[in-house]
Amino acid sequence: MSYDLIIKNGKTIEGKPIEVAINAGKIVKISEKIEADSKERIELAAGTYLSAGWIDDHVHCFEKMTLYYDFPDEIGVKKGVTTVIDAGTTGAENIHEFYDLAKKAKTNVYALVNISKWGIVEQDELADLSKVKEELVHKALTELPDFVVGIKARMSKTVIGDNGITPLEMAKKIQKANNDLPLMVHIGSAPPELDEILAHMSKGDVLTHCFNGKPNGILDQSTDKIKKFAWEAYDKGIVFDIGHGTDSFNFHVAETALSEGMKATSISTDIYIRNREKGPVHDLATTMEKLRVVGYDWSEIIEKVTIAPAENFRFESKGQLKEGYDADITIFTIEAGQKILTDSNGFTREAKELIKPVKTIIGGTVYGN
Repeated sequence: MSYDLIIKNGKTIEGKPIEVAINAGKIVKISEKIEADSKERIELAAGTYLSAGWIDDHVHCFEKMTLYYDFPDEIGVKKGVTTVIDAGTTGAENIHEFYDLAKKAKTNVYALVNISKWGIVEQDELADLSKVKEELVHKALTELPDFVVGIKARMSKTVIGDNGITPLEMAKKIQKANNDLPLMVHIGSAPPELDEILAHMSKGDVLTHCFNGKPNGILDQSTDKIKKFAWEAYDKGIVFDIGHGTDSFNFHVAETALSEGMKATSISTDIYIRNREKGPVHDLATTMEKLRVVGYDWSEIIEKVTIAPAENFRFESKGQLKEGYDADITIFTIEAGQKILTDSNGFTREAKELIKPVKTIIGGTVYGN
């Protein structure tokens, strides 16, 4: 048997030896040892890991926007990330233009369509509810079924104006009318209050910015405990997604949650060009390092950028190293070192283990050194 590509001498994050054979963009064999011919071969150095391709389920990468934008390959393939999901930068009126650009990227790009028809062209896209057109969202979902993987509603005071919980009620109605497709909800400052937002969310809905340090977040700042209603939502099966962003990740909140037994379901960046270049986000690997210093194990960190987002957004052939799955693979090292990490509120921690992507494989094509 001959293959397009064989990756030799790898190991999983748990330390298990693994070799992978790829044909026609798919994983076709996984074993501790593969002896066969191949057109291309990667011999990994000792101490090198591989995992399913990393998925960042909250980015902003439609380059024609002005508020929040970036370039898919700058935050994707160049950073060890094989798949990104743009989280509502565009709405039904401009998502086709985004799709045409996204197809040109090496990185796999998907999108959540903003329920406001032009997306985030202004900070308060849900202040005018005439921009929320259920039929336009349905049209986008119908016309781009392989690109649009869900919907997005940003539920914080700078976005909704005087509309209270109504935009989320509209999002839930759109969701129900479209096969209960995935819904991501951004949270921030009140109104609306977080308990009201969570009361309207269902099992499987994605709450992004879960560990922000704002008074309207999950931490009761008077008791320094996680709010009871946040625990109820978590136990109900609402997905708690990091969505780090410029203003939405706080070390103390994440550490307090972990000390009480609450872990994020998925790890994402909310990256765009400014917080990539100037921080505090920089890239997905840096966000992963932050969860490591909080106290997460590397194995669960990898799970939260592979299996978890793939399940949350219903990717049936991504997120796992399995025969028949897409040949999206991240090859990386974990090295001893020192690095100061900064959260969204300026607080710091020192990382002593640094995760570094070495190669990114997307659909069987190898990128990197």
